[in-house]
Amino acid sequence: MQTIGLIGGMSWESSAEYYRIINEDVRHRLGASHSARSLMWSMDFAEIERLQHAGDWAALTALMVAAARHLEAGGADFIVICTNTMHRMAEEVAAAVAIPLLHIVDPTAEAIGRAGLTRVGLLGTAFTMEQDFYKGRLATRFGLEVLTPDADDRRQVHDIIYRELVAGVVRDASRQVYRDVIARLVARGAEAIILGCTEIMLLVRPEDSAVPVFDTTELHARAAVERALA
Repeated sequence: MQTIGLIGGMSWESSAEYYRIINEDVRHRLGASHSARSLMWSMDFAEIERLQHAGDWAALTALMVAAARHLEAGGADFIVICTNTMHRMAEEVAAAVAIPLLHIVDPTAEAIGRAGLTRVGLLGTAFTMEQDFYKGRLATRFGLEVLTPDADDRRQVHDIIYRELVAGVVRDASRQVYRDVIARLVARGAEAIILGCTEIMLLVRPEDSAVPVFDTTELHARAAVERALA
């Protein structure tokens, strides 16, 4: 079994889900007493959030590169960034270490492809929905057409993530907001919805959408197990 290097804490609410899913999957595959070999470098999310909203991506990249190097030095065989938004600097992180990085978009897009779907709605932070680092990889590498919510819906989706979900707050009213945003994406032709923020899985369930939901947290965590056991 390879050792999984996890860059977490962004937020720890979703990092805990990574740890749970990875270890449950290893136990399911190998037997009841087995668990994953893993290391986690956990960030202080308050610092990350401040730098994100200040637009200081250079400082954020330096923090992520340092985290990856710590994990490599600690014996990790590959890197998993436990957040969608911070894949903005995935290329820089991958270039800074000699071990592979398992990109969150790839297992998500592969699952969508296996389902025979090509037009997807993307939910996430404003950074993920509005910048090209995520949508571009879905489109250029996997041929997916990506729809994002309109400006007001993007603001609501983003605010619920940062004001509630990163603090572990799950509200029925916010679930209804997401249901309505999803319904509008489906009305525009989305054949599936990507939960493109690792905290959204705390709020949105498959029954909240009329089309299939692809949870990046679970797909990424299970892909990490697949790689570790390959």
